[in-house]
Amino acid sequence: MELVRCADAEEVATRAARAVAEVVRPGAQICLAGGSSPMRAYELLDAMDLAWEGVDLWYGDERCVPADHPDSNHGQARARLRAPGAVWHPMPGERGPDTGPTVYADELGSAIMTLTLLGMGPDGHTCSLFPEHPLLDATGTVAGLTDSPKPPPERITLTLPMLNASLGLLLLVTGAEKAGALARVLDEPGRATPASLLARDRLTILADAAALGG
Repeated sequence: MELVRCADAEEVATRAARAVAEVVRPGAQICLAGGSSPMRAYELLDAMDLAWEGVDLWYGDERCVPADHPDSNHGQARARLRAPGAVWHPMPGERGPDTGPTVYADELGSAIMTLTLLGMGPDGHTCSLFPEHPLLDATGTVAGLTDSPKPPPERITLTLPMLNASLGLLLLVTGAEKAGALARVLDEPGRATPASLLARDRLTILADAAALGG
């Protein structure tokens, strides 16, 4: 894997925005993430003069809430990134964790992500793949869960095999509270830290000084 050391969260967001900008071209399949650092990256992307026509925008996970709900990843992203001409593919959170994954899997079809943006929680989870959760063994492309340890409990997420099929994985990590999880990601892969299970041969980590313990 590649570890890029950044001074602060703003540099993480800036570098993430540049990484996305580099792959914006017709036919690109880009997977977006929720979280504060990605949202700042979307604001920076929105200020760039990019040709979004022919780009497909997907999501790594979503809460089972309507798109206009404050917890909606899609709603938050769309409020920051216009991406005129891009084709948006919001996860159907309003369809719930049973029907929603099937609908999104059908929409995905055989798409392979050009670049997947990811965040990480202090417990090491990424997307809605949580430590020691049975969904770490899911073999399809999209799965639903009803027992997320973080509210809301009902969510839809891409599976680990789908994430690892991406041509590029970009993990954004900021804040001292994530230092322990980041250290585990940089060590050995393990189910206790789902982000450590990402494909290392195509993973780039953007981490700020706080997450790296100074």
